[in-house]
Amino acid sequence: MHERRIPEWLRHAPAPSVRGFAMLAGAEAVARGILISVFPLRMYQALQDAALVSQVYFLIGIVSLLTGLLVPFLARFLPRRWVYMTGASCFIAGSLLAIDGSAMTTIIGLSLTSMATVTTFVCFNAYVLDYIAKIELGRCETSRMFYSAAGWTVGPVLGVTLLKWWEPAPFLVAATASCTMLLMFLAMRMGNGKLITKSRRAPTNPLGFLPRFFAQPRLVAGWLFAVIRSCGWWVYVVYLPIFAIQSGLGEQLGGIALSISNAALFVTPFMLRFMQRYSIRHAVRTGFLMSGLLFAVAGILSGLPWVAVLCLMCGSFFLILLDVSAGLPFLLAVKPSERTEMSAVYSSFRDVSGILTPGVAWLVLLVAPLAGIFGAGATALLGAWALSGTLPARLGKTGSRPAPIPEPPEPDMAAAGGAEIRSSV
Repeated sequence: MHERRIPEWLRHAPAPSVRGFAMLAGAEAVARGILISVFPLRMYQALQDAALVSQVYFLIGIVSLLTGLLVPFLARFLPRRWVYMTGASCFIAGSLLAIDGSAMTTIIGLSLTSMATVTTFVCFNAYVLDYIAKIELGRCETSRMFYSAAGWTVGPVLGVTLLKWWEPAPFLVAATASCTMLLMFLAMRMGNGKLITKSRRAPTNPLGFLPRFFAQPRLVAGWLFAVIRSCGWWVYVVYLPIFAIQSGLGEQLGGIALSISNAALFVTPFMLRFMQRYSIRHAVRTGFLMSGLLFAVAGILSGLPWVAVLCLMCGSFFLILLDVSAGLPFLLAVKPSERTEMSAVYSSFRDVSGILTPGVAWLVLLVAPLAGIFGAGATALLGAWALSGTLPARLGKTGSRPAPIPEPPEPDMAAAGGAEIRSSV
């Protein structure tokens, strides 16, 4: 008789690969991409005031930020896989709740999806730190963007088209994609990550690791790059559709413009080659400079709506270049002993930008028309361009080694420091 053996892949789950993480991100991109152009339209239709929309986004940004900071604290009591699954479930619930269409359910649905995004993002980052080698981070980020391209390209225009055809449709598609993401995560069987030993210290206050973050200038600068890049996307995603409606260009233009812009995700492999050839510093500076200039021109020429929209669309191409490159300065400066905590700090860029952008827009709209928001975005992007001049000239070049970061002593460790840095997306 032949001995029946359990297949190896059932006894020992294969280690998650770059491709596996990219596919997981691709499923999330479908869920988020289908709604990214729908929620601003729903909010503006319900509230009929761009300043009031900014106020709501401002408050949701605060809730989302607090959620992101609490994730590492919750992860000390709940297995990481359950935290991720809870985030994915909130995505499903938020999508289904927003079907109702009232102002209150739309706000609650947007809040849940925002909280879900930051929760899964923190966990995703920590898993990448555990399973992807440092030298593979650039390829992992590029693969993630490439696999996300279809969702971010087709999603926005499909979302507004489905909304016009049958209002529940885009939310049902997003809920289905979220379920798919959850099933893919379960199939990857990542568990709780490669946690080897349990900490002997009491659970840290969620804000207790911030002093260590602020003590490392390169981390602060890298985080600021991520915040300002995200602010640029906030201006483009939320206020371009409202600008199009106010200028008489139609409700669908925002979704169409976002889909066309996101088509540039398909060329992210070429952006990676550009970054590898000229260094991360050169790619980051190019992205901030060109996007800032184009946003400034859009603000100046807002009296010509089509010209302003085209300038913003061209500027978004350079925002995608920043999506590929601007996170790496932070990623190359994170210690393994601080993976979960610094992953939470890094993921806060979404929520900080989600607070800053509508907050500043709210103030701008008190004294200027909507186009003033494009000028404010341009100012931030050009400020990041100036800051990026402090990056090492050969950062990211083959054979180069970033300057070491001084490590503050830790009171509970016999020897200060920890292992060398590995970082996350």
